[in-house]
Amino acid sequence: MDQALTLVVLAVVAIALVTMVSNRLGVAAPLLLLAAGGVVGLMPFVPAVAVEPEWILAGVLPPLLYSAAVNMPAIEFRRELRAISGLSVVLVLASALVLGWFFTLVVPGLSFAWGVALGAIMSPTDAVATSIVKRFGISPRVVAILEGEGLLNDATALVLLRASVAAAATGWSIGGLVRDFAVAVVVAVAIGIVVGRANLWLRSRTVQASVNTALSLAVPFLAALPAEHLGASGLVAAVVAGLVTGRGAPRVLSPQHRLSDAEVWRTVELLLEGAIFLVMGLELFGLLVDLDEDDHHLGRTVAVAAAALVIVLLVRAAFVAPLLLALSRRARRGAAVRDRVDRMRELAEDPDRFAAALTARATKHARGLRGASRVERLRLEPERVERFGVRVRRRLADIDYLIAEPLGPREGAVVVWAGLRGAVTLAAAQTLPPETPDRSLLVFLGFLVAAGSLVGQGATIGWVVRRVRPAAVDEAALDRDRAQLVEVLQATAERIRRDAETAGDGPVDRANVIDAQRGVLLDLAREGAFASSAVRDVMAVLDADQISIELRRRPVEDV
Repeated sequence: MDQALTLVVLAVVAIALVTMVSNRLGVAAPLLLLAAGGVVGLMPFVPAVAVEPEWILAGVLPPLLYSAAVNMPAIEFRRELRAISGLSVVLVLASALVLGWFFTLVVPGLSFAWGVALGAIMSPTDAVATSIVKRFGISPRVVAILEGEGLLNDATALVLLRASVAAAATGWSIGGLVRDFAVAVVVAVAIGIVVGRANLWLRSRTVQASVNTALSLAVPFLAALPAEHLGASGLVAAVVAGLVTGRGAPRVLSPQHRLSDAEVWRTVELLLEGAIFLVMGLELFGLLVDLDEDDHHLGRTVAVAAAALVIVLLVRAAFVAPLLLALSRRARRGAAVRDRVDRMRELAEDPDRFAAALTARATKHARGLRGASRVERLRLEPERVERFGVRVRRRLADIDYLIAEPLGPREGAVVVWAGLRGAVTLAAAQTLPPETPDRSLLVFLGFLVAAGSLVGQGATIGWVVRRVRPAAVDEAALDRDRAQLVEVLQATAERIRRDAETAGDGPVDRANVIDAQRGVLLDLAREGAFASSAVRDVMAVLDADQISIELRRRPVEDV
């Protein structure tokens, strides 16, 4: 017990120190932790380290993916859903099939099913790529696509891995694979939505920030464990719960609670992500021992892993190229209809004109008593005008977003090179059953591809970004968005004060003004007319103002 506790403490200290050093060196902390773990693991007095893979797949990944989903802007996830779905589902399947064919050629006696299983292991990307890319200030659209891909492709890979292992024993069933995947996703989405909403409902009624944050730590497991029990994807359930929480938290949770959550979850992310890569390096010695005991040639194994990594990148490039063309066509189609959508927006801003136009159209197509009743309902439902206006403004904002942030070959190169493999690959490889042919070889191949990708791509992604020079964050546009949002909030405050003076209600409570301003800000964020980062910055100012008010009013024991 004392030894285990000592190792945990040493690991926490190592992660903290390496993270501090990485900031000074300008090198991503996961890369240094991987290297440090490998060096320590090869020391003669350090025993072979082996971690149960389920600890990573069921204990580490759900909270990491949940935290990433909470922080992902819902508007950007929706806008890039096509690209995210393609990268996280279609590309994973394509990569696994191509790699499966390759492994049957280079690993003697390996069946196609086991080859696809190993291909599925190597197909998902690691979220560490996004943290590296963010430091270079590239286009938020590229970051959103990479973040979304990292949220969902693990689930696709694990479902395919499970199906491939079953196929090795019973044969392939395409229908069964499609059914299993559909069930895994649909059930997981349903559970994630229920858990996410229940989470918001319960935590909105919790007063103490510490209790609120403690509840948030349980949410990813409350979503993942039931989903896994029902044969669905626990990772998808955790992601959906995170998306629901991230979208609803600003409306129902106090700023102090959200700030407490953010600080704690940043620490959780740091420790869990660091532990994954540290353990990954420590496991190197044990994998080498297993490989040697099974008489596999190290040099040939390294060559096969290098070829597999090249194939992964080539397949990714072959998929990203047509994806960019499809996204460009989508932007052109949006530009072609922009004027018409803008006219619809102008119509929606005049409720009387809109109601008249809608009623005239309904009257034209009305037939009999049912049609007359429908026309009458339209006259009595002015909220339809507002709903229509929101949809039109959102559509217009989507078009402007696609036009303002096009994705070309430069951005595509970053998307391709940022497809790092990581800890999920190693953890998934170690879930291969004991009866797997050449299991030690397959597990070590997974480690080599993950480590080679992290070191090779992770260490050079900065050079690639500087070389290809993709679109960067438009700071001037962000400043304009922030200024416009501040003007809107100031106008909201003035309107509330004028209304209070007219009603003779006396001075307006500043906290009530902030609540109203936050509601306006969230409505604007939902429509997507302003950059998510600008909305987040202005929201932080409102939150800080409200926290200062609450701290002055609330007793210390309630904080």
